[in-house]
Amino acid sequence: MSTELPPVAPEVLAEAVENLTARLRKKLDAAIEGCAAGAALEVDGSVNVRFGEDALVTLRPGPSGTVTEAGQATCSCLLAPRCLHRAAALGAAPLADAAPPPPPPQPAEQPEPEAPTESVPAEPTGPAPVLTEAQLGAAAALWHAAAEALAAGVTAGGAVVQAELLRAAHTARLAGLPRAEAAALRVVRGLRAARERRATQRLGALTGAFRELLHTAGVLASGTADPALTGTARRAYAPGGSLQVHGLCREPVLSATGYGGVVTHLLAPDGARYSVSDVRPGGLARARGAGSASVALGGAVLDHAGLARGGLRIVGATVSAEGRLGAGREVRATPLRGTLWTEQPAAPLFARPAAEAVAELLADPEGAESALLGCDVTVVGAAGEHLLVREARPDAPLLRLLPAHPHPELPHTANLRRIAGYPGLQLRVLGRPDLDRAATLRPLAVGPVPGAPYTLRLPEEWLGRADLGYDRLQGIHFPPLADAPGPVPAAEGPDPLADSPLWRVRRLLETGVAGGRRAVAESARGTAPLASFGPLRRAGLTAAAELSAALAAEADRRPRNAFGRLTDPSPDGYAWAWLAAATHLAAAERSLVAASWTATPDGAMPTAR
Repeated sequence: MSTELPPVAPEVLAEAVENLTARLRKKLDAAIEGCAAGAALEVDGSVNVRFGEDALVTLRPGPSGTVTEAGQATCSCLLAPRCLHRAAALGAAPLADAAPPPPPPQPAEQPEPEAPTESVPAEPTGPAPVLTEAQLGAAAALWHAAAEALAAGVTAGGAVVQAELLRAAHTARLAGLPRAEAAALRVVRGLRAARERRATQRLGALTGAFRELLHTAGVLASGTADPALTGTARRAYAPGGSLQVHGLCREPVLSATGYGGVVTHLLAPDGARYSVSDVRPGGLARARGAGSASVALGGAVLDHAGLARGGLRIVGATVSAEGRLGAGREVRATPLRGTLWTEQPAAPLFARPAAEAVAELLADPEGAESALLGCDVTVVGAAGEHLLVREARPDAPLLRLLPAHPHPELPHTANLRRIAGYPGLQLRVLGRPDLDRAATLRPLAVGPVPGAPYTLRLPEEWLGRADLGYDRLQGIHFPPLADAPGPVPAAEGPDPLADSPLWRVRRLLETGVAGGRRAVAESARGTAPLASFGPLRRAGLTAAAELSAALAAEADRRPRNAFGRLTDPSPDGYAWAWLAAATHLAAAERSLVAASWTATPDGAMPTAR
């Protein structure tokens, strides 16, 4: 069993690659392959990676378990620290989350210091009137690095291209652009996963990461951005006074950087959302075990399983902007009895149509990632990877349930498979809507529908809900199949996203992400544009057709002089054309997603042209 390499700070890896000669950079990708397999953990906590008989790289992570300084990575060869071995070992390690930027320096011995111009605080009290010169320069550098990475694509986006992105991301962090930095790190992680052909990597997710990065960097570099687009560097905690919160559910957390844990979702009497998280290095093992770990909050004698079905009265609470509760020294908490989903404050979550809740989320995508949606449904059956259900409302559309986390060692998938074996079963579902798919919900917990004869039969101590990421549903939790109602129609309704010719635009954009500019240029030659974009025009999607044609033409535009050299080697024009098509596609798909949650008179999902 190989030893896992410790996470590495992005700036440490970027510096190591930058110090390599051009000849060594060409060999870097090959040197990274198989590097992690030869790692060995030492008694003092360091990790050794051997390269033949003459070179030994030692990674000595700090107290946080992360390599955060260049001196924590050493090599025994004569070229160190500017050697291929050291850069390869760092490149094979997972990327750590970025550390918060240092606070801005204050002038000494001045009673009223002026606001700094080179950086901003990690948690600004309000938006600045304009971006600083340092921020504009950092955004422009990040745009250029992102454009180069997009033009290269996954096939050519190796360690050197990734290091350029990391270096630009580090500059953005120092300039106070945490949102742009986070977008860059998502792209680098996506490129790594795609090149390593990990099973969990989706090309569509990497395409969305590129769109977010180019949009953020481009708008910031233009100088016309709302200062709020800079983002906030850390979840700073502010005093929250006295709170009373009740548990909704808990879900396991498993990140690509080796972190694992649990998040327990809470609700206050006024409907405000809160959460308590416990996420640390440890991967899958920690994600599975954290569900029953003690809650480190104000001395409360509760574990996360108890909190998800209980509550807390908190004095001196500290709360982040996202509603995350902090465990400060002055925080005091006492347990409260649990409440059913049919009682306050949870009952209103299930009282409104799902389409209304989704419409609000689409209008404000910033809070969509943490939003939860509740609804009562009737199980239709399995259809491929989906569990089909129908919302318990007149003329409601079919909804698709997908595992909140697909890892086979977590019980999400197994629980949904067991539920699919009971057509006609009535369920109360609490989950997170997937706004990138038509009428799709990723359930976190399920429970019985009050008063329904054919519904779940959960133990009393579960308090009317099962956490799909931790509790395993068994046959005893279901009613007898003999009590099932009449046959439920199993036909799957139309999928507006799949049926719309917009898939042609999506394929062109993903072709660019996978194969780079050259792959998109190939699609612009011959009769391919007519075959690809004609159906878009015939469907009335003229703007999508024109943007796609412009992207293909720009990709193939490579003017050269009499000596065969490129007269315009910049990838900016191609990146802007790609971003325009991607932004239009995202808006069009969001409108189709919103329509998919709204039923037609016969209960089927509406199609879109």
